[in-house]
Amino acid sequence: MGTSNFAVPILKSLYQNGYPVSVVYTQPPKKSNRGMKTQKSPVHNMAETLNIDVRTPENLKGNLAEYNFLEELGVDLAIVVAYGKILPENFLPLAKMGFINIHASILPSWRGAAPIQRSIMNLDKETGISIMRINENLDEGPVCNQYSLKISEEMNSEELSEKLSLIASEKILDILDNIDDGNLKFKDQDHSKATYAKKIQKTQGKIDWNENAEKILGQNISKSIDLYPIPNTSVPIPQKVYELPLPKQFFSSESNNELRLHKLGEIRWIYLSLEPSKAWPMLQEYLNQNKELNIARANPKTGEIFTEEITSGVKTEKRPNKCVGLNTGAESYNNKF
Repeated sequence: MGTSNFAVPILKSLYQNGYPVSVVYTQPPKKSNRGMKTQKSPVHNMAETLNIDVRTPENLKGNLAEYNFLEELGVDLAIVVAYGKILPENFLPLAKMGFINIHASILPSWRGAAPIQRSIMNLDKETGISIMRINENLDEGPVCNQYSLKISEEMNSEELSEKLSLIASEKILDILDNIDDGNLKFKDQDHSKATYAKKIQKTQGKIDWNENAEKILGQNISKSIDLYPIPNTSVPIPQKVYELPLPKQFFSSESNNELRLHKLGEIRWIYLSLEPSKAWPMLQEYLNQNKELNIARANPKTGEIFTEEITSGVKTEKRPNKCVGLNTGAESYNNKF
């Protein structure tokens, strides 16, 4: 049972080393990416490549069909790796030797959905994998083996995930040999030392500049898997509006006298609503007399404002048009300045 890329090398290792995998459970295909095309999980794709039967129930809780299927199958051992769904308690006795989970942390640290990202965000120096027997509570089952890995300063969550997955793909073979021989010993976790790795939320992409540099780096390196959430920030820029001293006849009756020069930092542009046949020549003359201004030109059909820095003559930027009264006839005058 597994879904993410983390589980793929483990499934592949079991298959290549001759362990009979009767069926693979994974999360159902979902729509994703910009095209919103239906995508199968990485484990689903690998299982099909290996010609292993795949089942993708939306839920197992209360799912009598899946319960009956596993009961009839007569499972010896179930291995769960980043499946993404909680197993109902009544399913656990269906496997003769139990349900074994490979978890990407040294339990009881970082129980939950995002142990790899949280260990980096917390600036941990070490993490690892734990092999545990699943019980009715989240990641609280007894542990038989743990394998540690140092986290380097440059390591991001994607690299750490790959390294842990490769370790797990090797060590699970030893676990299976020992469980067959009855040599595995499971030890209860110290629940008083438990920490929890909650799912990463989109809002956590925003950088908190009040944190120290190490913490900021850890928070954003941790998000390397699929760049989610994308690290982002915002900088408040004070805005001041300047009225241009233009003659009254410059404006049309529908314009509501909307001609303003806006300045944000070093970028200046003009918002306007006017009768183009009369106003644009006058505006051209005004701007020719004030060439230090950065002139904003608008394409009325597309609603885009093109900001050109006249002083440098090099840089061009696009900004959304916030002028609601721009006349379409003005387009023919754009090339005059």
